[in-house]
Amino acid sequence: MGDTPPADNALTDRLLRSWLRCRRKAWLDRHGDASERLWTAHRNLQLDDQQRCFAALLRQPPSRGEASCRDGAESVVGLRLKGSGPSGEPLEAHPPLLRRVKGQSRWGPFAYQPVVARQGRRLTREHQLPLALMGHLLEQVQDSPVQDLLVLGGSGRRLERDRVGLSSGLRRQLSEALRKLGQDLQRSQPPALAADRRKCSLCSWRVSCNAVAAAEGHLSEVSGIGARRREMLMEIGIGGLEDLAAAEPDWLAAQMERFGDQHGVVARTLVAQARVQRDDRVERLLRSPAVPELETAPGVLLYDIESDPDARHDFLHGFVCLPRDPSGAWLPRAAKYHPVLTLQDHPEDRSWRRLTRLLDRFASWPVLHYGETESLALRRMAQRQGVSESDQSDLRRRLVDVHARVRSHWRLPLNSYGLKSVAAWRGFRWSQAGADGARALLWWRQWQGEGQRRRGSSHALDWIFRYNRDDCLATWAVAEWLLMRDGDPDQEKAAEPGGS
Repeated sequence: MGDTPPADNALTDRLLRSWLRCRRKAWLDRHGDASERLWTAHRNLQLDDQQRCFAALLRQPPSRGEASCRDGAESVVGLRLKGSGPSGEPLEAHPPLLRRVKGQSRWGPFAYQPVVARQGRRLTREHQLPLALMGHLLEQVQDSPVQDLLVLGGSGRRLERDRVGLSSGLRRQLSEALRKLGQDLQRSQPPALAADRRKCSLCSWRVSCNAVAAAEGHLSEVSGIGARRREMLMEIGIGGLEDLAAAEPDWLAAQMERFGDQHGVVARTLVAQARVQRDDRVERLLRSPAVPELETAPGVLLYDIESDPDARHDFLHGFVCLPRDPSGAWLPRAAKYHPVLTLQDHPEDRSWRRLTRLLDRFASWPVLHYGETESLALRRMAQRQGVSESDQSDLRRRLVDVHARVRSHWRLPLNSYGLKSVAAWRGFRWSQAGADGARALLWWRQWQGEGQRRRGSSHALDWIFRYNRDDCLATWAVAEWLLMRDGDPDQEKAAEPGGS
């Protein structure tokens, strides 16, 4: 026990957590080329949540090291636990916190339990099994059983405590998981790509795995295919994107109907999507204009929200005001950015007044956003503020979901119809490399500091504003493409990325 690095062949709590998320990730964590690993904000957000939870739990800062355990400190950090598994395999764990509880250990008339913090609202195997590993090793180190384990949630805002008993069933699950993890780590090649790759955007190995997926023509590369649908297609004999693109739509529909009528209905769409991706072309779905609201509009408001999902808090409503001259030309150089911060300790009606002043100032301008998040947030706020049904109806008419218009009017050669994917395909580039919603949330946490009177660096707020403004302008990059295509309804060949 101490601060020495883990042994090369030890199975650790961090490897186990990676394996529970993705078998391939655990293999890459141990054997992958470190130069291909990217920094992600997700890990820092986890550490921030952990610090907030621990601060809410503890009456005083924790002590450090094994000497603190001998002294019976109330809480201890900085220990690396070492021991063996059920089959004698070397194990190591680094619990973020040990908390003194009633009991008897080799250190005295007390014992310790491991404590972790979770993100999200649910307790999962990703929390339970690494915590069980910590409990298993702590029993060996303190010569005393660990009765239960503690999981904290709520990031200190509303501290939640979940006690997990170190039961025989959980011990069996841990033993089986460690056995399979050990087998995977002994492989000469990494396990296959995950069937459901929706979480890959959070992973530090995403660029490496995305390249493999593209080269393999992995079914997850086809927009609209998740883990369950991929299983169905593979059972039918469709092994990849090329197979799907070559399939006869009516035949595939008949085959997929045995899994349920709804799957048969979507089969033709999947074949069509695979074909535009294979051929790198676009396909028009509707001849009607995608954004008729822009034909005569004097300008547009581009709208994007930044949120803290765990706190259920939309902390920034960002708008770019993009005018148009009398000749009909759009004036991007005259665009102005208007951020509206909403602090949790301020009454919502104050934020609503600021938003409505901006909306009323440009009352005849459509409000463009990408996805339903912004529309739902604004409409729900209007309801909470007692806005009349007539005014709510006017607001709904102004809101234009660019994502929905893309999906209803066009089929694109992309594996995702998200803003980052579609705008990048159009040649748009964000001004801050690697910026995303998770990093914006991390910047927000850094700017908040410790309470209203102890704000963090103002640079963090500038970075958030720049990222939010870029998201608004990316929305315009997609809307402008739709507008140009509305003016050329017979053109269906895909434009080069960044072109017109």
